[in-house]
Amino acid sequence: MVGPPFFVAMTRTGLARALSKLGHCSRSQGFALIRAGQVTLNGRVCRDPEQPVHLDRDIVQVNDGAALTAAKPVYIMLNKPRGLVTTASDEEGRATVYDCFQDAGLPHLSPVGRLDKASEGLLLFTNDNAWAHGITDPETHLEKTYHVQVGAVVDEALLTHLRAGAEHEGQRLRLRRVTLLRSGAKNSWLDITLDEGRNRHIRRVMEAHDLEVLRLVRVSIGRLPLGDLAKGQWRHLQPEEIRALKSGG
Repeated sequence: MVGPPFFVAMTRTGLARALSKLGHCSRSQGFALIRAGQVTLNGRVCRDPEQPVHLDRDIVQVNDGAALTAAKPVYIMLNKPRGLVTTASDEEGRATVYDCFQDAGLPHLSPVGRLDKASEGLLLFTNDNAWAHGITDPETHLEKTYHVQVGAVVDEALLTHLRAGAEHEGQRLRLRRVTLLRSGAKNSWLDITLDEGRNRHIRRVMEAHDLEVLRLVRVSIGRLPLGDLAKGQWRHLQPEEIRALKSGG
């Protein structure tokens, strides 16, 4: 049976992206549903995932028995373990961050930014695209702090060089702050804060300074700390945490 229509005021978007924005499924899953003829637009089957949709006046329905209903906004933080990729599905069959949410009964959520496979720590998920954009938008300069273990004993001279950032593959990469947490006989832990985030930003800076990254853990986003959340565990954000991140911190 066809589920009831769902209306929401929104700027024009492609049909597959609309399904994702509504929290019904991921964009790639939306592509599959549309290609399979499982989605109607204004009462007619639409097989074009890029078909423009105005959801303040168009009617979108899913014909596989699932009603397209408004998903309640959900905001989650996860302590991402090392070795998981930040994607809903992986062509190589690798474990993903979504394995941490198995049987949780959550609506479709998207990661807010990313952590690469070898990185750990604080990762946010939501179905509130506007909130997510406010966190990832470079213009907000929202600070993110990492604890980074490198395979060298870092002295003050090297810290000075790191604070100057690096040129890497034609890009200027800055580090907002760098301090030494502790050193061992052969390695050091650094506290590094970014207020911008390019792909593999910290790893590229370390590479430019011939430093091997042994571990990289994101410990805070804005004023939200990872805290004592165990690896692989997640929790819902508190209302004050949601508001603080929305306001830029």
